[in-house]
Amino acid sequence: MADRLGILAGGHWVIDHVKMIDAWPPQDALASITSQRNANGGCAYNLLKDLSLMGARFPLQGAGLISHDPDGEAILRDCDALGIDRTRIRQTDAAPTSYTDVMTVASTGRRTFFYQRGANAILSEEHFDLRSSNARIFHLGYFCLLDALDRVGPGGRNGHARLLERASAMGFITSADMVSNETADFPAIVGPSLPHLDYLIANEFEIGRLTGRACARDGHAKINAVMAAAREVLERGVRRAVVVHFREGAVIVPRDGKEIRLGSVAVPAERIRGAAGAGDAFAAGLLFGIHEAWPLDQALELGVCVAAASLEDATCSGSIRPWRVCLQMGRLLGYGNQPLAMMRPPNGARRRKTARHPIRTNRGRAVASELPRGRKIRKRTRHEQDPR
Repeated sequence: MADRLGILAGGHWVIDHVKMIDAWPPQDALASITSQRNANGGCAYNLLKDLSLMGARFPLQGAGLISHDPDGEAILRDCDALGIDRTRIRQTDAAPTSYTDVMTVASTGRRTFFYQRGANAILSEEHFDLRSSNARIFHLGYFCLLDALDRVGPGGRNGHARLLERASAMGFITSADMVSNETADFPAIVGPSLPHLDYLIANEFEIGRLTGRACARDGHAKINAVMAAAREVLERGVRRAVVVHFREGAVIVPRDGKEIRLGSVAVPAERIRGAAGAGDAFAAGLLFGIHEAWPLDQALELGVCVAAASLEDATCSGSIRPWRVCLQMGRLLGYGNQPLAMMRPPNGARRRKTARHPIRTNRGRAVASELPRGRKIRKRTRHEQDPR
């Protein structure tokens, strides 16, 4: 594993047509579009763009299927500008590049998606060139929205399971994400892949659909049900950890070690512009920490902080900042002053004496972060980036 470096993200590549609206209308009524713009969307695209904007120093590689149309060419140009290796992104004339109309209510940030499945629907395991990649992590998403890979064949297996099994055998750390699809058969689509996953990332709706548990009520996560569902999925075969994020915070249930809980960043309502891409931003922060061999509580903290930063723009990645700035934002605003009072910052930082250490931003200005006194610092390789 030591000779592997970088993250290969495969699956969804989408152009989001983001439209801000004044209100969500009832059936047959009208709402006004106040502004609109095009932006990145989809699991692989969002994750890699976020990692680039966070300042990841390791290689970023994309895999997927797009068309030769203007949306597809825009994706390739953006990858080039961001330093993302796009040699594994295939092009086809059999379908258009997938796109989504994202309708975002300006006053609340709540969004609704109208999705053109396009090339993502015909993406199959044969489109993935894993052997040419020396990445450390292979991240796949989304389950339940990639038609060809979702399709269950004889024996109950599908393309996701075969692809992840192959990646595992080649030495990748494997992770995957789901989508909140109201109609998909989550157990049939996701279940066969669980033994081939090191990390599964989901929200409370998705983990509930996968296990048949009611993990939310009135728009809020039921923390005990979420934890029980995560433990159940871990027992079904996930090798390292199940990670669940939701409005109030996030949890990690690992196979080895203690369960970790952290409240969400207390972002002031007036700073929130939209929640599109927040789940992918969370995954970007989490996988950044995992790639850099951080303790899981610190990786979770960065995931929560990057997700919070993403809320300040209506597009998926418009407000993503360097990772140290995201981390500092979370520590300055604080965590979990919402419904999950039992959630605390990693290492109990609010309850212990702290020392202040400078963090230098990309603009060269020193800012302060808080770290528990006495934390032992492991010598890191020249590629790894330290959360402190």
